[in-house]
Amino acid sequence: MGRSRGGLTTKIHLLADSFGRPVAIALTPGQAHDLTPAAALLAGQQARYVLADRAYDAKHMREAVEAIGAEPVIPPNPTRKHPATYDRTRYRQRNQIERLVSRLKRFRRIATRYDRRAIYFLAAVQLVAALDWMR
Repeated sequence: MGRSRGGLTTKIHLLADSFGRPVAIALTPGQAHDLTPAAALLAGQQARYVLADRAYDAKHMREAVEAIGAEPVIPPNPTRKHPATYDRTRYRQRNQIERLVSRLKRFRRIATRYDRRAIYFLAAVQLVAALDWMR
């Protein structure tokens, strides 16, 4: 029997441009909420719109998006009493980030996370992201 690799789950958080190219990357433990690195990824960025899924529907996230001068295009959580409006047509472009994740996971090292240390895994993700920029 092999050893358990407990605690080695991670989430890759990406910020991409309108062409689906990676702009910023963060890595968090698997149990961390998606909002944890969001504000840090947005810091110093410029955009007209920020598209995100409903997991990012939080007041402080919308404020972080507006702080960089962008309009949030985030569908509201269905449990909200006063749901925010968003541009449904523009939201369709969010598939660019899903496609980026698929391109990154074409590399087996990223898809299966061979690296035991997070710093090495992040380096592999950054390398593959750089290769994606050069395509």
